[in-house]
Amino acid sequence: MADHLTETMIHPTAIIHPKAQLGHRVRIGAYSVIGEGVSIGDDCNLQEHVSIRGNTTLGSSVQVFPFAVIGSEPQHLHYHHEPTLTEIGDRTVIRESVTIHRGTAKGIGKTTIGSDSYLMAYAHVAHDCVVGSHVILCNAVQLAGHVVVEDYANIGGVSGVVQFCRVGKFCYVGGGTLLRKDLPPYLMGKGNEFEVQGINSIGMSRQGISTETIHKLKNLYKIFYLQNLTVSSAIEKAVTELGSLPEAKHFIDFVQNSKVGFVR
Repeated sequence: MADHLTETMIHPTAIIHPKAQLGHRVRIGAYSVIGEGVSIGDDCNLQEHVSIRGNTTLGSSVQVFPFAVIGSEPQHLHYHHEPTLTEIGDRTVIRESVTIHRGTAKGIGKTTIGSDSYLMAYAHVAHDCVVGSHVILCNAVQLAGHVVVEDYANIGGVSGVVQFCRVGKFCYVGGGTLLRKDLPPYLMGKGNEFEVQGINSIGMSRQGISTETIHKLKNLYKIFYLQNLTVSSAIEKAVTELGSLPEAKHFIDFVQNSKVGFVR
């Protein structure tokens, strides 16, 4: 395997559809299959036994490891071969046996994963999911259909997120979790019966979020989770005390727009 290719390298056993589009300096390993409608950006590295199907677009410098399947038909009873999409951003890493299904006509029509995300072995991203940038899905994480995972979220191994649920930005979800409701941004917790345990201070500080902002978000957590307020009262208090903080506004908007309820 070459780390710095100067030209595209395709193993003779790989099968590339004539209508697939390949960027510059792409590597495609042995026994990989690239289907019609696939577009692969510059400097992508697809290792052995990779399958990319449907109308799938990979950004630049994406790494795909053996036995991953990207853009396959959704596991949806009402999918009838509509030309839906899969989109992967730049520099995202997709490890062994990850499966990513394309969108459905009854959903948003595409499944998207942002840039600089890391999907560990055996993770599954179902149809119509929206996964942001700098997201980590650890080994065997299972995202059901229509799930949204915002930027910088980290979901621990062997965890599952129920369909239509959302995980907010900078959230940290411990391993072995089953998340049945929305998890607002900046929080951390775990459990089959999920419990919020505070805010993800370490994750935010590592990304340059200021100590002052983290302190204010701790106060936001106390308002919603420690003061036994109703949701409407907590929102009112948070708006009054922290409404000028962009992160607090995002948290409040997230809660107010929840369609499946949020974890408290």
